[in-house]
Amino acid sequence: MRSYISSKPKKQRAIQYKGAINLKRKMLGVPLSNTLREKYGIKTIRVKEGDNVRICRGDFSGIDGKIIEVDTKKNCLLIEGITKENVSGTTVRVPTHTSNVVITNLNLDDKWRKRRLNDKKERAK
Repeated sequence: MRSYISSKPKKQRAIQYKGAINLKRKMLGVPLSNTLREKYGIKTIRVKEGDNVRICRGDFSGIDGKIIEVDTKKNCLLIEGITKENVSGTTVRVPTHTSNVVITNLNLDDKWRKRRLNDKKERAK
């Protein structure tokens, strides 16, 4: 069931801005680091709070941090330690788009996520 994937950019943008929440969640796939790819046999997984990520592109590239919040409406992540100072002097968290990060360590507290990873690993053999 890949009903949300289209080759037309117009349809991609429409789903990103006006799509149902279940389709937006599917678009939160983030690539795994090379070590995790070899370990689990998959390239991408949906990002979750508690995962450790490395920012690959943008002003904060090269910084590692833990995900504090995942915003499905804006398709962005709030990462621990990524802040900037506002004009008024208060510190504000900077949202990072999911396409700019790579997962370096997975949060396996969720038993369903752990089981799904193991199932995919066994199927890849």
